[in-house]
Amino acid sequence: MDITPISHATMVLQLGGQVIYADPIGGAEAFVGQPTPTIILVTDIHSDHMDPDTLNAFTKDNPVIIAPQAVVDQLPEELAQKIVILKNGEKTTQKGVEIEAIPMYNVPESPESFHTKGRGNGYVISAEGKRIYISGDTSATSEMKALQNIDIAFLTMNLPYTMDVEEAADAVLAFKPKVVHPYHYRSRNGFSDVNKFKQIVEEKDPNVKVELLNFYPEKK
Repeated sequence: MDITPISHATMVLQLGGQVIYADPIGGAEAFVGQPTPTIILVTDIHSDHMDPDTLNAFTKDNPVIIAPQAVVDQLPEELAQKIVILKNGEKTTQKGVEIEAIPMYNVPESPESFHTKGRGNGYVISAEGKRIYISGDTSATSEMKALQNIDIAFLTMNLPYTMDVEEAADAVLAFKPKVVHPYHYRSRNGFSDVNKFKQIVEEKDPNVKVELLNFYPEKK
């Protein structure tokens, strides 16, 4: 599997012979030098995850675009008609890749939360015997902690929108992925301490490896 971080919540994954763009934003120029997407995953409605102009830039390549209903409701009709809609808990297989929508939401639940249950999707992607989890913007939910056989996990950690490093570490120690990558860790007051996250996880469970990728090339 090949992983290319683009920025914040955006990445390119190559798995099962497919090129998967997760939460592509920034226009086509953000992906110069990257292979053409065959599958696009969108997790939520916020602008750091969903950008209609960027999605439109790739529709000529006819990728399968997967998103929750809330995202589709905010897209122009012509683009919305091209989306495969997944609700929390639903699965689809596209181009040999199984994709399952995992609930992502803030705990405790509240109508005023940044992320309410049922609106957005995390995803588990399965191909070639590998299971990849992309958390989306979420707390350490019961659904996350119940995940099994995850090879690679991407976890958000930026209060007040998602988790702090301690909550994210507790979640990882519950579902025990083989490898975990912090992403989406820029917040109102700078960057979460991903080195602290790595220390907590690896000291408590040496079988879980934390790898720090460069999702913020502008970060000094």
